[in-house]
Amino acid sequence: MGEKVQMKVNKAEAAERVKKIWPILKKTYPDAKTALNFRDPLELLIATILSAQCTDVRVNMVTKDLFKKCKSAADWARADIKDIESDIKSTGFYHNKAAAIKGACRTITEKFGGKVPDTMEELVGLPGVGRKTANVVLGGAFGKPAIACDTHVIRLSGRLGLSENTDAVKLEYDLAEIVPKKSWTFFGNALILHGRNVCKARKPDCRNCPIAKYCPAVFNPALW
Repeated sequence: MGEKVQMKVNKAEAAERVKKIWPILKKTYPDAKTALNFRDPLELLIATILSAQCTDVRVNMVTKDLFKKCKSAADWARADIKDIESDIKSTGFYHNKAAAIKGACRTITEKFGGKVPDTMEELVGLPGVGRKTANVVLGGAFGKPAIACDTHVIRLSGRLGLSENTDAVKLEYDLAEIVPKKSWTFFGNALILHGRNVCKARKPDCRNCPIAKYCPAVFNPALW
């Protein structure tokens, strides 16, 4: 395969492409949602922090027992960081993740009365929480329109000619302009599922892709 090329994106054309692929994605992935297991906003916040550079499957294995030990932000804030590190070690980068979890929960306890805040501004103000994590929580736990741009969303947005940006934050803003706001959360989750199941990084299954006829990369593999 030759060197990957960068597609020039026309936002009006990208918006039209979204209109065409959205109903197909909706039919293909009608229940698209985060694969992380959670019962409340706090559990989703912690699970999302753990999911950085780790599979959702592994995170769900860890949180199955983890969430039995600490059930409130105050519990996490009081927990010994060494114990947290030991419990989450298999998710990788456990020093940073443990510090983020403990720090975020301390702030939630002290500043928000133990309840996870439900605005982007407040969420990204928590230690270790960036826009991607905040968007997962806003969309998954609070039902608010939010586009979480993970590696799948970044890859598929490039292949589908929706954005030239590979930076997650810039891509989020690009998609917000061309995807109807009410569909933000579903669209992001559907792209993630499609990236895992069909439009894989190394061997996209274009032959069995339901949106292939609207994908510029099908006709130009250099965009892979």
